[in-house]
Amino acid sequence: MKSIAKASPKDTKLLVSLEIRSESYWSYSKDFMDRFKEVYLITEEFVSNNTTYILKEDDMIIGFYGLLQNDDEDSLEYLFIEPSYIGKGYGKILWNHALEECKKLGIKEFTIITSPDARGFYLRLGATIHSQVDSLISMGNKTPKLIYKL
Repeated sequence: MKSIAKASPKDTKLLVSLEIRSESYWSYSKDFMDRFKEVYLITEEFVSNNTTYILKEDDMIIGFYGLLQNDDEDSLEYLFIEPSYIGKGYGKILWNHALEECKKLGIKEFTIITSPDARGFYLRLGATIHSQVDSLISMGNKTPKLIYKL
């Protein structure tokens, strides 16, 4: 049975592990993944201070997302799915939940900085390309910055 619940700081180690497995799904190089781990891993502080939810099937965590609210820009900071569940509708379940949370929080639009590999997922769900930003992982390269308007 699927359920979505607020993440707690005690979930962070499991979320970090899932995040690494999910990003590895795209077969990035070891150097890329090492840099990813330095830059993007979710922290207990993030979970404690931001809207973060986990999707479970029975007792197994299948995925999670995290929203970051700032004065100047709100963003979907995390949306990761267990690799064996990618392409089976679980990302869309989390996406739809995130949109409902945005409505509750009064968020009218948010940005998503994503890999070129995941860009298509967000575009299919209605996000649009806003710009290209410098990659924090692959120096000298750009990565898509998307925007979604509710």
